[in-house]
Amino acid sequence: MEQVTTILDVHNLLKRFGIWIYTGDRLGDLELMAEELQELFDLGLIEKETYLSGIMAINQEKRKWKK
Repeated sequence: MEQVTTILDVHNLLKRFGIWIYTGDRLGDLELMAEELQELFDLGLIEKETYLSGIMAINQEKRKWKK
């Protein structure tokens, strides 16, 4: 299992699969990151624990930006 605890960890995980996300809209980027994580999990490319910890990191970042 890969340790994913920050949004930077999520970025680095996605980059390893050739996924680069930057639209200029931070909340939009976070939504796209969540979708890509879901797809990687659905395809069996990442473990459930990695997926869930990534989603938690994304949700935590969303809460920061919505304040």
